[in-house]
Amino acid sequence: MTPPDPRRHAPAAERNRDPILAILVRVLPPAGHVLEVAGGTGQHVVHFAAALPALIWQPSDPDEGARASIAARVADSGLANLRPPVALDATAAPWPVERADAVVCINMIHIAPWAATLGLMAGAARILPPGGPLVLYGPYARGGRHTAPSNAAFDADLRARNPAWGVRDLDDVTAAAAAAGLDPADVVEMPANNLTVVFRRR
Repeated sequence: MTPPDPRRHAPAAERNRDPILAILVRVLPPAGHVLEVAGGTGQHVVHFAAALPALIWQPSDPDEGARASIAARVADSGLANLRPPVALDATAAPWPVERADAVVCINMIHIAPWAATLGLMAGAARILPPGGPLVLYGPYARGGRHTAPSNAAFDADLRARNPAWGVRDLDDVTAAAAAAGLDPADVVEMPANNLTVVFRRR
């Protein structure tokens, strides 16, 4: 019997990977190591690694099924600059990755307790060099207000599924980053009412 395919698929990842890549090309260093936190299906990191071969990509996820999906996609890709996934819980310290030149985290902080955001900021500050970027992507409220009715509905759905989840306010995220030693560098409006937010380590 053929074993089941471990690869997961998210249609949104196919839609947003190129807009995100356009930002990464601009803000990531020309070479070095990039840690992806909460890699999910693995679709993003394979796409980014193929497009940016001078960077070494280290995917991670706390979920065993997600890591299996990422591992299968990494193996299928045959890319020399793409590492097998590691288990990484953003709230834990220390992380299994001790240093990176950049950290990328896509669509995590709204589908995780606030402690994961705080852990992400603290962990990125530990492993990044001065000036190293932390790149976030996802939906955010701004100034205490949702940026679109669809985001308000999404927030309500998330909180109904888990009261610890929810669309975060960018002011709160920026304050958490500042407390950890990360300064805001850029906010880019993206398709589907999302933002790419870039912080840099002091």
